[in-house]
Amino acid sequence: MGVSIALLIIILALPLGLPVPFCFMLATAFMVVVQGYDPSFLLPYGFSQMSSIVLLAIPLFIMVGGMMDKGGIGTSLVNLVDVVVGRLRGGLGVVAVVSSAVFGSISGSAAATISCIGSIMFPRMRENGYPMGHSAALVSCAAPLGLLIPPSSQMILYAWVGQQSVLACFLATVGPGILLMILLSILNLIMLRNNTEIRVTEPMPLKKKISVFGIRGGKALPGLFMPIIVLGGIYGGIMTPTEAAAVAVLYSIPVGFLIYRGLNRKNFISVIVSTATTTGVVMLMMYCIMMLSRIFIMEHLPARILVFLSAVSENKYMILLMMNIFMIIIGMIMDDVSAMLLCTPVLLPVAISIGVSPIHFAAIIGVNLGMGNVTPPTAPTLYFGARIAFTPTSSTMKPALVFIAFAWLPTLMAVTYFPELALWLPRLVLGGHI
Repeated sequence: MGVSIALLIIILALPLGLPVPFCFMLATAFMVVVQGYDPSFLLPYGFSQMSSIVLLAIPLFIMVGGMMDKGGIGTSLVNLVDVVVGRLRGGLGVVAVVSSAVFGSISGSAAATISCIGSIMFPRMRENGYPMGHSAALVSCAAPLGLLIPPSSQMILYAWVGQQSVLACFLATVGPGILLMILLSILNLIMLRNNTEIRVTEPMPLKKKISVFGIRGGKALPGLFMPIIVLGGIYGGIMTPTEAAAVAVLYSIPVGFLIYRGLNRKNFISVIVSTATTTGVVMLMMYCIMMLSRIFIMEHLPARILVFLSAVSENKYMILLMMNIFMIIIGMIMDDVSAMLLCTPVLLPVAISIGVSPIHFAAIIGVNLGMGNVTPPTAPTLYFGARIAFTPTSSTMKPALVFIAFAWLPTLMAVTYFPELALWLPRLVLGGHI
């Protein structure tokens, strides 16, 4: 009964506007005061869980995302992709999706992706006659690709909480991320195929296209080296994720200041301040959740959930479906970090008990929480995209639901019921049985 009330406190406090860390703190305080848990045990436990070198990668990747956002890399990436697909009807939408995927692999952040790519693409799309409700919905639905295509701070959190390989978790979300990118691009072209208000630029001759691609590719190359350095260093066994994040920070400073020249003293300091603020909030939230998750484990919450789900159905695939519905709802009412920290310790033991690989579950939870960010009624990423596009949120709802129904949901079903979509790359790179 006490665990149910603690969960209810979290779910009810969030819509009331209470900051997320305090929601978890309130639930923990309830379990201490009412249920009699000893704070002299919980406080040291939370501290011991926080003292992990892996967690240093999170503020470092947050800083990298901020510097690459302010540094001007987004424009060069958009211009490069535009050469290939920008001259189709609806092609700028494909440019936005692919650019979001590439930028997401650099920043690892949905917010940074939509802020950077959206601010570049929305004026271009408006100028070329694209419906802005559609455009805002498309870029918003593509922004969470930064949570799926590595490096991803959320996968670092999942690996840390679930005691899994960070590298394997990174690799598990690549397949779903690529599938989602393809589905969003195709769906965008289908939805805009008969829109005669969209202005389409005349196709380039092949020779000129190759020349322009080479010039723009050269400008984008320093930014594209970022994921190569980070992921190549991790996959090659040269660096740990934390070391790779530190190298990424050191690399992004000269790139932003000297090559793209978007960074200056003022916005560099603002990135540092923003990183410190975000890190403080995340660490406080993690500390509270670690104590609360320990209480949940001591109360046998994962076992209770499994018993409840098994009472509804003993079929593995039905249990996975119910877990997906639960995670979608959690993703709708929480940000991706807090949702990841809550769902992982509670649901991972349930997934393992029904025979789901922890690495496979990393991809399932990643897609779920990414979709929750753009699923109404809460949909924080969708509202952020509408604000950047200067368009009413109501105009984004219908196209967003189409993208969710025919791109996000098929990706979720594919990664849930076809484990190889998530596991083929970890097995290829790491070998062995995952």
